[in-house]
Amino acid sequence: MMQGPQPATAPGVPFDSPQHVPGPYQGAGNYGFQAQPMGFPGGPAFPPVQNQPVMQGGTIWMPIPPSIPNCPPGLEYLTQIDQILIHQQIELLEILTGFETQNKYELKNALGQRVYFAAEDTDCLTRNCCGPSRPFTIRIIDNMGREVITLQRPLRCSSCCCPCCLQEVEVQAPPGTRVGYVVQNWHACLPKFTIQDEKGMDILKITGPCVVCSCCEDVNFEVKSLDETCTVGRISKHWTGFVKEAFTDADNFGITFPMDLDVKMKAVMIGACFLIDFMFFEHGADKNQRSGVW
Repeated sequence: MMQGPQPATAPGVPFDSPQHVPGPYQGAGNYGFQAQPMGFPGGPAFPPVQNQPVMQGGTIWMPIPPSIPNCPPGLEYLTQIDQILIHQQIELLEILTGFETQNKYELKNALGQRVYFAAEDTDCLTRNCCGPSRPFTIRIIDNMGREVITLQRPLRCSSCCCPCCLQEVEVQAPPGTRVGYVVQNWHACLPKFTIQDEKGMDILKITGPCVVCSCCEDVNFEVKSLDETCTVGRISKHWTGFVKEAFTDADNFGITFPMDLDVKMKAVMIGACFLIDFMFFEHGADKNQRSGVW
């Protein structure tokens, strides 16, 4: 009796084991297909193929780009895009109980292919006592399950208008290697930020509207040159409709930047987007307050 074709795997070894990752990914260990903590999705259902989209659980991942010299591992994806869409996942428990849960996000390209997955790493007490002002670590993984970007926000008093309490996010890529900072600038009426490199040198400026209110329209934060004479990109909070805006804090953002912008600065712009989300669009415990300081 003839049998159908059998998977080309060694006896007793699962097909999606890291042992079966072809080419340069062989022996990837923790960077391959092991389960991820904090609700991260696992690796692809099949060994990834370079330059080919990967389907997993109904989600199409962006094709794995070729390695690029002097590019932080995992940031090769950013060399191929000039736009990122960030969708925060809706947490049913948070809607029903008001209990603040860890934020999770999908980062997609303009074709709707997932580029990264991000999740907040904070403890329960911090989330529910500090609300949107809480310090956080956000871990961003690629479609190989590797943590490629880490965002760290220290605790700062959001109700204080003093320059010593301005907000900041440190961006690492890969984790442990600083590539830049997002630093809030004091201004009497405008939300303003500076994007800095790993040495603390100013690279770009971000300026938001005088009244940060998401009501029936998008809210745009312009990314400008250092002298603020030229607009080079934008971080936009997209209006998602009355029901979603009223009953959830799951926000949608879009980031645009020049295709040839340094990938490290693109990663820092992603960090700026998350800081803006927490400062101005993350609901507080009473679901009626929005946090922000300028």
